[in-house]
Amino acid sequence: MAHLSVNVNKIATLRNSRGGNIPDLLQISGMILDSGADGITIHPREDERHITKEDVFALSDFLKNYNHTKKTNKEFNIEGEPSQRFLDIVLAVKPNQVTLVPVTPGEITSDHGFALKDPSVRSSLEPIIQKIKAENMRVSLFMETDMSSYSIAKEIGADRIELYTGPFAHVYDESEELGKKIFLDFIHAAEAASKLGLGVNAGHDLDTNNLKVFSKLPHLMEVSIGHRLVSQSLVDGIEKTIKQYLKILSPNV
Repeated sequence: MAHLSVNVNKIATLRNSRGGNIPDLLQISGMILDSGADGITIHPREDERHITKEDVFALSDFLKNYNHTKKTNKEFNIEGEPSQRFLDIVLAVKPNQVTLVPVTPGEITSDHGFALKDPSVRSSLEPIIQKIKAENMRVSLFMETDMSSYSIAKEIGADRIELYTGPFAHVYDESEELGKKIFLDFIHAAEAASKLGLGVNAGHDLDTNNLKVFSKLPHLMEVSIGHRLVSQSLVDGIEKTIKQYLKILSPNV
């Protein structure tokens, strides 16, 4: 069974849009873990539009205390660009897993994997990976289904790849049949990665509909899901919340 790491960026986005501490990032993270999730994922971007540097350290302390108190082993996965800024953060916090992601200035969300065949990309990644691994953190690289570059990922020290599942999810939204055809590309990619000794993670726009297919991916170790999971939580919880408000407003209370 693949592990579920929940990305809480969107919780921080909602909080930041109003200021203050509602919703409480730590409270929601605790509820997520109490519900059975295997870990928490964050992506502290340079502009701090959702997760702030302060959040990173607060969540790290929270998870350590949670695991100690409840005698669990929930993981902390931090995503980010291969930069000195990001490296300084992960070396200070030392999460279980560091997922390196190519970041384009101005992007709304991550939308492509690393082009490892580009020598400049490889040369920029390798020393950062080695510094992270020297501190006993697992390294995953955000990748697409181009299997020809996986051997490079292995050579420069990655432990896992995280398959970018956006293309699969978007096609699946339009047609389950076409989505299943594209899923074959991910099967081949996962098989190729596994043969090289790379673990396989996946993430981006996965949900309870397309996971009925994607959860069958061979060698799948972990999925990281945020936007759609939080969005579905709003749908599933809105009726209960409205009824609570109406009960309080009722003159019969």
